[in-house]
Amino acid sequence: PRPLVTRPSSRSGSSVSPSSTNLAIEPGDRAPEELIASLQRGFYVTEVFGQGVDMVTGEYSRGASGFWIENGALAYPVAEVTIASNLKAMFLNMVPASDLDRNFGTAAPTLLIEGMTLAGA
Repeated sequence: PRPLVTRPSSRSGSSVSPSSTNLAIEPGDRAPEELIASLQRGFYVTEVFGQGVDMVTGEYSRGASGFWIENGALAYPVAEVTIASNLKAMFLNMVPASDLDRNFGTAAPTLLIEGMTLAGA
């Protein structure tokens, strides 16, 4: 398992609520380029948008854009597709790259996540 470090709550005025401040996913040993090169086909996500996480079941579905991966290389841009999975399955199948940048409160390296659903035209 990959360690996740999180501060479980934050204060806003007089209330305390769950939040994702100070989250870091520890880096792996391989460069992002190596992870991409290891794929025959895939999707490199550069942006997600919209809402779509059910915090009870863990089902996840978001709009996304990025680049199609073909034969281990970025092939062409892709826009307005949907990516979907289950949060537990995603966290269990993450392979982190070595490019963690800790200059932000929420930090994560490039991640390879196998088994997600990709839909769109």
